[in-house]
Amino acid sequence: MADIVSELMGALGRDKVSADPNVLRLYSAEPEGLSGPVEAVVFPESPEDVSSLASLAYRLEFPIYPQGSASSLSGNAVPTRKGVVVSFERMNRVKEVSLVDSVAVVEPGVRIEELNVQLAEAGYMFPVDPASQSVATVGGAIANGAGGMRGAKYGTMRDWVNGLEVVLVDDQGTRLRLGCRTVKCRQGYDLVRLMVGSEGTLALVTEATLRITPLPETVVTALAFFDGLEGLASAYVDLKSRRVQPYIAEFMDAPTVRLASEGLDLPFEARGDMFLVSLESTPESAERHAKFLEELMRSHGAREVRVTADPLEAEELFRLRRNLFPAQISMFRRPGRPLLLLIEDIVVPPSRVPEAVRALRALDSKYGITSSLGGHIGDGNLHPAIGFDPTDPESTRVAAAWFNDVVQVALSLGGAVSAEHGIGLLKREALAKALGERQIEVMRAIKAVFDPKGLLNPGKLF
Repeated sequence: MADIVSELMGALGRDKVSADPNVLRLYSAEPEGLSGPVEAVVFPESPEDVSSLASLAYRLEFPIYPQGSASSLSGNAVPTRKGVVVSFERMNRVKEVSLVDSVAVVEPGVRIEELNVQLAEAGYMFPVDPASQSVATVGGAIANGAGGMRGAKYGTMRDWVNGLEVVLVDDQGTRLRLGCRTVKCRQGYDLVRLMVGSEGTLALVTEATLRITPLPETVVTALAFFDGLEGLASAYVDLKSRRVQPYIAEFMDAPTVRLASEGLDLPFEARGDMFLVSLESTPESAERHAKFLEELMRSHGAREVRVTADPLEAEELFRLRRNLFPAQISMFRRPGRPLLLLIEDIVVPPSRVPEAVRALRALDSKYGITSSLGGHIGDGNLHPAIGFDPTDPESTRVAAAWFNDVVQVALSLGGAVSAEHGIGLLKREALAKALGERQIEVMRAIKAVFDPKGLLNPGKLF
């Protein structure tokens, strides 16, 4: 591998390649605890650098693992055999924003939060907002097909990418422009949609043309606490049955709420199962929408309801939800014992959410465990989670059985095994179960066309 490092430095420059053990360790792992072998990390600064890397990888046949910020939760960016991590953190420019065309042209290393700070100055936003948006990059979000809290109204990455520039791993490091700048674009197969959610297994993204949209004029937010998830779920079903499309609709169960609230110094008592809903509104309609939300919540048994149209007050309400992931870590950590956090990412039709909640709660009884439950109830995307000790065979067995049962809950209710976290390493068997052998064969054939030597993020998806 030393020869490959030398070749990389010769092709890209010594300042763009690292084989320092501390750097390799940093880029070898993801938040859920998975890690893999890394021999070098490359930091391209241009599409030309990426093209040089791709052609070199093709010639010398070493695997490439694309990374944004490595914040995925399914092992999507973890190396599976010795190879090169390509970090896009230096390709972080917002190249253009056009309000007339409603697009932003960006490099893959741009962080979503930073993009939205810039867009907000013009009264616009990029609506896909994963919980990790402060670190999540556009390239990583494209690879994962990411979603977020606004998914109930605005969908996921696949709905907001008009065009891509990508590099193929072939002898030339071929650069392709896919899709268009325009919303309407029908020119053969939709290769942009094929790339979104491909988890870095088909090509390397070097530029994205994203759709942007005006910020809502006013947002009314309600935070309610219930003495049970059933009442919370029924409140959401009632909301949707009244022809209301939430801007945001989130939930967390009571044990997770308790831990998420610790140390936040909130201006209210956070106790019970949490339902957080936002509606787009106008200054003239805000009071009516606020009254509607409070009455709806209380009609389904909410103990406490907080409603506001003030952005600063709303931010206080959202702090609780944004602390979901740290709360889940706290919930399962045991002093002196290793922890792997298993965060599921199933999705069911919103009408089946109450059934899904009942089925997931039954798994706690079945396995004698206490899980954490939260997620994006607005689009049926649920994030049940447990922690387990990977050095304990029984703990590992229970976690694997629970994981498989959660997948079955989703499939039995007409849902999917992943909504936004992707397949990565953790859900390959679940994907095969959901799709069947023939669909997996088709996917393998597609990968072979784009990546004939199987060098791009090997071991992921299937």
